[in-house]
Amino acid sequence: MNQIIKFSANRVWRTYQGGKLLDMIEGKETPQDSSFPEDWIGSTVEARNIGREHITEGLAMVKDEDGQLVPFRDLLQKNQDYFLGENSEGKRSMDDIPLVKYLDSSTRLHFQAHPTREFAQERLGLPRGKTEAYVIIETREDISDPYIYAGFQRSPDREQLKEWIETQDIASIESCFDRIPVKTGDVFLIPGGRPHALGEGILMLEIMEPSDLAVRFEFERCGYVIPEQARFMGKGIETALDVFNFDPVPPETVDAEFRCAPKVISTDDQGNNLEELIGSDKTSCFTIKRASVKGSFAREEEAFFYGVVVEGEGTFTVGDEVVNLKRFDRFFCPAGVKAFEYLSESGMTVLECYPGNI
Repeated sequence: MNQIIKFSANRVWRTYQGGKLLDMIEGKETPQDSSFPEDWIGSTVEARNIGREHITEGLAMVKDEDGQLVPFRDLLQKNQDYFLGENSEGKRSMDDIPLVKYLDSSTRLHFQAHPTREFAQERLGLPRGKTEAYVIIETREDISDPYIYAGFQRSPDREQLKEWIETQDIASIESCFDRIPVKTGDVFLIPGGRPHALGEGILMLEIMEPSDLAVRFEFERCGYVIPEQARFMGKGIETALDVFNFDPVPPETVDAEFRCAPKVISTDDQGNNLEELIGSDKTSCFTIKRASVKGSFAREEEAFFYGVVVEGEGTFTVGDEVVNLKRFDRFFCPAGVKAFEYLSESGMTVLECYPGNI
């Protein structure tokens, strides 16, 4: 069986529109936006879609050693020591695996907030919240000023926000935010508790804790009304309001709070470069690196990671195994693989998504 696992498309239904660029990546003849704007890469998490409980969505499927399609989650569980490895506290568990997605929006997403890990454990009885990160891959040509919203720049008090949510006064909610401009290559970290929304026309890689927990405090987008039981994680509005971090993030501190500057880890005279985009100083939930390859780039890593090719093409070699990679390909490298080599004559950029430090 191959040590490196490549993934095919794993589109997931969501409550907003998008996915045309994902159709193009898949080579579909007539790419179009739809209710499948996300591709969950190697996902071990099931999507939570009210009204679609009869449909299993989100779990990635791969071929096992007998050539049979099985959930990637099941494959990992058969040999967790090899695939997931250990950290300083012992063997890693399935809860250590980040959820990695392609997200392609054609409209602004709903205003929402996600619980922190502590909130999920203490109030929901679940192991993980949903701190998340965005790496902007590209923006649509017809969108002149792509943006995200993150954190309240002008915070309402709790009762005011409750009234706006109950009356769906979206104009007042939106007035609490400033648009944060984005461009290709930008990196953002949105901690649990911070309200946010993604603007239209953005293709990004989204990396997050492995859950699908969300407080959706805007109920309708593009004609679709979110069912009541899907708005507040199955809880009441008071519990939902407890999720929010109401501390204001003034415009002058937005970049320091949410935007992440790459840190160079290593470079060589061939032009190979390894950067840390999000490290343990930012969050304990996951780590993200970016490998820029020009020529041969030999590497050693102790942890498993998801790799996503965002530019160029090349190969990934482990021993005698050579995996061809092109733009938008995605793969999994087990913890049991300690040494590997990228090779690209024309240049290649790979985003590497690792587990956190706990």
